[in-house]
Amino acid sequence: MHKVYSTAVKAAVEKACPGVVSCADVLAVAAEESVVALVVPSWEVKVGRRDSTTASFNGANNDIPPPTSGLANLTSLFAAKGLSQKDMVALSGAHTIGLARCTNFRGHIYNDTDIDTGFARSRQSNCPRTTGSGDNNLAPLDLQTPTVFENAYYKNLVQKSALLHSDQELFNGGAADTQVRSYVSSQEAFFKDFVVGMIKMGDVAPLTGSNGQIRKNCRRIN
Repeated sequence: MHKVYSTAVKAAVEKACPGVVSCADVLAVAAEESVVALVVPSWEVKVGRRDSTTASFNGANNDIPPPTSGLANLTSLFAAKGLSQKDMVALSGAHTIGLARCTNFRGHIYNDTDIDTGFARSRQSNCPRTTGSGDNNLAPLDLQTPTVFENAYYKNLVQKSALLHSDQELFNGGAADTQVRSYVSSQEAFFKDFVVGMIKMGDVAPLTGSNGQIRKNCRRIN
């Protein structure tokens, strides 16, 4: 969620109801509403989270799977948060919308063999091979429908047209192949499992009670 957007929402909430709604809850609700705005099923967002009084850039980076991840690493990182491989595959479907930087998919489109050659060439036109050249150039994670939340992401995987190496790993002769095919066949199955995954992810180690604080400004502690 863009920090400018979340800051603006938090400021409005704070004005109407000071010291009650945390930044963590603002982000959780905004994530759900962003998906609902794209005409997909909604879910009930649990609230009552509190905000951390510390932050760790390295810790955050260590918890987020890099785009070079293989299936085993993806599964392991999600499992460390209490999320199953099924949750991981369903939540990865969020990549049916959004953009990625050239630096995060350069290796996949130039060096990997598990990619459709025509698709790779089309992405190379805006992402030079040389590191440092066009690193911040953007490409849609789903080339066909980058602003529509549906199951096209999984269809791309089957067609070897994933933008990120880590995404293509979900359909590469491994344990996740069957689940990917099930989402290709049934968009409703994807939506159902995505909602379950989002609720479970929202339950990962929240601060509640007297722990943490309710930040007045999401960019800094009180």
